[in-house]
Amino acid sequence: MAVVFILTGIALVLGIVIYFVNRLVPHNVKGIEKTEEISSALPGINCGACGYPGCFAYAQALTANPNLITETPCPTAIQSPETIKNLEKTLDVTLDTAEMSKKALVHCNGNSEILFNYSGVKSCKGAAQLLNGYKKCPYACLGFGDCIKICPQDAITINPENGVAFIDQKKCIGCGLCITECPQNIIELIPVNTKITFQCSYLPLRDIPSREKCNSGCTHCRKCFRSCEADAITWNKDKAIPEFDIEKCTLCHKCVEICPQNTLADYTETKVNAKATAG
Repeated sequence: MAVVFILTGIALVLGIVIYFVNRLVPHNVKGIEKTEEISSALPGINCGACGYPGCFAYAQALTANPNLITETPCPTAIQSPETIKNLEKTLDVTLDTAEMSKKALVHCNGNSEILFNYSGVKSCKGAAQLLNGYKKCPYACLGFGDCIKICPQDAITINPENGVAFIDQKKCIGCGLCITECPQNIIELIPVNTKITFQCSYLPLRDIPSREKCNSGCTHCRKCFRSCEADAITWNKDKAIPEFDIEKCTLCHKCVEICPQNTLADYTETKVNAKATAG
């Protein structure tokens, strides 16, 4: 009988605790309504291209910092004027999709010497596990098309001439999924208003004995840097590669013409060619 009274007393105390907790603790987490509002304005496909696990996680980040949308934009949202309009209203910001839009670029010219016949699993990730790939350049595109399989827009093909992944700039939405899929880390998202692109990925500061750049790889001669009269090129000492200022670049083509390895390209022409190819 004593046990019954004890258990009844415990139940009564717990009931009182639950009652007061239910009355005193707020039912809604701070900011949850705003997060839900933002989440409803997002595409809702949870692709992770924004860098967050899903749209709701991205909405939580935007609740804390609305300006984050310009730093790590949702590439799917950029494709829809209606979605952008809703986000502007929800976040109380003005968005310029031209500045937010990015496209994927493969930093590889191809032409790397084949070291051995690879007969393993036909995937870049598989080939990369064996001595960083079967090509002499340890940063070369391996050409098995892992990026093709992950691309939601069918924007990637393998160029039959050099065996390098080619990205159709008209189809690419800049989701960045190919970047995380590439084991060579040679794909980058660049602004759509980029003028000059650097086509090489070889880093001399990470030299691997007996593994050299291909015949069309950057020799780091800095001729492009010295040729620019608009001061649009800076030399990244950490990576030993040129970097370009979009605003300062006048597209004079002097850097492209002077490069002995043809590792620089006019990105504006690339976009035009992509549109022509797409019809």
